[in-house]
Amino acid sequence: MLLLPLFLRLIYMLLRGLGAGLIGFAVIGLIFSYAPIIKQEISYDLGFGGGRNIEDQLQKLNFVNVAEAEKTVRVQEEAKALGVDSYFSIVIPKIDAASNIIANVDAGNPDEYLAALKKGVAHAKGTYFPGQGKTTYLFSHSTDTAYNVSQYNAVFYLLRKLETGDKVLVFFADKKYLYEVESKSVVEADNTEFLQNISEGERLILQTCDPPGTTWKRLIVVAKPVK
Repeated sequence: MLLLPLFLRLIYMLLRGLGAGLIGFAVIGLIFSYAPIIKQEISYDLGFGGGRNIEDQLQKLNFVNVAEAEKTVRVQEEAKALGVDSYFSIVIPKIDAASNIIANVDAGNPDEYLAALKKGVAHAKGTYFPGQGKTTYLFSHSTDTAYNVSQYNAVFYLLRKLETGDKVLVFFADKKYLYEVESKSVVEADNTEFLQNISEGERLILQTCDPPGTTWKRLIVVAKPVK
């Protein structure tokens, strides 16, 4: 090589440097290309793989889903044992009252609510459902004949026996809600005060005719959720 002319030596050195540079670029390119794969392989072998994290998350979700499913089944079985369904129903242990609830019944339409009260307790249309943080209004009354009042009041006939602290259980959408009686009062038949401010906090209102078997007044029981 020492015998080569200077310009040939320069060309040789240039080509050698260029070759080394190309090889270097190729190696760097390979590193960048395969780095993610290598990283995943190493992470997987060391137990830090994203796949395992995903598996862990799926297992946790599956555990939660199974737990929720088991909880739902327990609620359904409990409701069934009490003689009601878990879709929408009420149970008042102290007075041995249990009934399914018909949702969204127009309290101002006699034909509608009389038909509903033959099947169970009525949920007043325009009020909310358990768990929504607002007022749920249930009634079991009639403004028809005395015979029908007695018939339709059967579920809440002993509602007047409830006192502060007594428990009321409501099933809704396969969930169980426990309430505690807070107050009881008798109001005029046309009193709608308890239907006001229904968006201000969760509470359960139970209404029936008073005295039992008449349409003279209304018995109102207010209960708050047990935390």
